[in-house]
Amino acid sequence: MGVTVKELVEKVRLKVVYGTDELLSKEITTSDISRPGLEMTGYFDYYAPERIQLIGMKEWSYLAKMTGHNRLQVFSTMIKPETPAFIVSRNLDIPEEMLEAAQNEGIAILQSKIPTSRLSGEISSFLDSKLAERTSVHGVLMDIYGMGVLIQGDSGIGKSETGLELVKRGHRLVADDRVDVYAKDDVTLWGEPAEILRHLLEIRGVGIIDIMSLYGASAVKDSSQVQLAIYLENFEKDKVFDRLGNGNEEIEIANVRIPRIRIPVKTGRNISVVIEAAAMNHRSREMGFDATKTFEDRLTNLINQNGVIE
Repeated sequence: MGVTVKELVEKVRLKVVYGTDELLSKEITTSDISRPGLEMTGYFDYYAPERIQLIGMKEWSYLAKMTGHNRLQVFSTMIKPETPAFIVSRNLDIPEEMLEAAQNEGIAILQSKIPTSRLSGEISSFLDSKLAERTSVHGVLMDIYGMGVLIQGDSGIGKSETGLELVKRGHRLVADDRVDVYAKDDVTLWGEPAEILRHLLEIRGVGIIDIMSLYGASAVKDSSQVQLAIYLENFEKDKVFDRLGNGNEEIEIANVRIPRIRIPVKTGRNISVVIEAAAMNHRSREMGFDATKTFEDRLTNLINQNGVIE
């Protein structure tokens, strides 16, 4: 998934000092950002022209001490066909030589009032999420009490119907059928819908429904962290299911491991309520309150006191 300079301008609220529609449509191919301090001294051995070039107070102060000829030479050398844009932070004045080189070589010049470190963080966060490799998984992604829960299972088992019931109970739909997931970092998995399926839910016998139109903006969410996976499977009498909650099963998606809970489905079980409880119980565990451990401790105390269990 690519991202253009124009998308970056809109997301980070940058001011376009110079840039035609063609220049703003240039694609950014890496989330790395360059602070070109060494390059301004003439050292270009490890220069990365494909990166966003960010000019902060330190770079600007050094530029102010250079002659106009040297500034123009530096900027002309830095600008390559693959360079997406130059960004100047803190509303610092744009050097005339930067603007001249940008017009001569064809590159956008952008400006922001945000301090350099904060601006760098916002740009990196946005580009990391937009440029991360996507993996598509089948399922329904719901935001339940602020927790991203991925509901999976065999086709026809009722994933979308469960998602609809959860929406009616006040939770939010992120994606149905196809969930595009990516690793935001080494331990954080993020999910979002395919654009064509955004806010839509398919219910067999009814067809495709627009959750946002039917239930309002509060019933949908554009993306969410994926913190828990729920796998729905048909109940079988002789099949063993976890009853104490100490199975500790995990799945790996996009090189990130998340816990998974298997829930048996049969007539009479309110699966949406069970999933709600599973999400709350998982959050409780993360906060250090483990009902399974409490039960085991009580059982151990009972055995120690009586020697047997009645």
